[in-house]
Amino acid sequence: MARRSSLGDPETLRSSLVDLLTDFEKHLQSSELRQQVRALIPANHLLRDLGSSLLRDETAKAARDRILRYLLKYVGVVIEGEELMVIGGISEYARRIRELRVEHGWKIITGYTAKDMADDEECGEETELGSMKPDDYMLLSAEQDRDAAYRWNVANEIRKEKGLSVRDKILKYLRMNVGKQVSGEELRYVADNRSEWARRTRELRTEFGWPIITKNTGRPDLPVSMYVLEEDRQAPEHDRTIKDAVRREVYMRDGHACRDCGWTHGLWNSSDPRHLEAHHAQHHVDGGANTAENLITLCNICHDKRHRKGEEG
Repeated sequence: MARRSSLGDPETLRSSLVDLLTDFEKHLQSSELRQQVRALIPANHLLRDLGSSLLRDETAKAARDRILRYLLKYVGVVIEGEELMVIGGISEYARRIRELRVEHGWKIITGYTAKDMADDEECGEETELGSMKPDDYMLLSAEQDRDAAYRWNVANEIRKEKGLSVRDKILKYLRMNVGKQVSGEELRYVADNRSEWARRTRELRTEFGWPIITKNTGRPDLPVSMYVLEEDRQAPEHDRTIKDAVRREVYMRDGHACRDCGWTHGLWNSSDPRHLEAHHAQHHVDGGANTAENLITLCNICHDKRHRKGEEG
């Protein structure tokens, strides 16, 4: 069994490590290979103990706890996997990160998922994600998601279903979590870790009219890499041709608020789960274009009211 790192005084550990490496000079000069390797084992132990002790937190004795404490100090910052290896004092840090994400509900994005999003232009202005390497990580929020473990179990069941396309699996999962924040990590897992998941999710929004919203497509309050299916219905067919960039421009111009009632996502509550939509000022059936100049921001309640009054936008 691999030796677990232990906590100690960082300066004492550093001094012991320096002494050991200084003494190692004689092994380089006269020892055979196996003796040299065995002589470095204590140095490896000391180095792990030193990394584990840097937090100076006696309550974080387990590697997973130390990794979490470290990530919480740098929320929203890209962290290299090797940093987590040092602070955790273990080589299997990736497994501990997965436990934090899947079993304990911490919103940690991996470099693999960030790359998929960047390739599909889902990162928008978030250049940090686009620069992430496969073995990089980012804690998106200091708030723990208590429902995550249940969702991951659901995701696992859908992932294993036969006869469903990647897009169908993603839609099924989102429809089982209407109004809830779902991470790109979850959608990637539902898609059996296929890199196409980001593209399929975008297609559900832009080609099939499902109101799947991200930070860069109408919900600036959302953490990057989080998705929300805001309502379990598809948009009218003519609204599906509005490009994401145009829709985003309209929402930003209107301050992310309904032009009729002033509703914003800051007023959202579970008893009134409305969301924002783009409405054609000149009716689409009359040739109204899908341009920012011809679109205004309405909440779905006010949008429906205009439709009931006979408007076609």
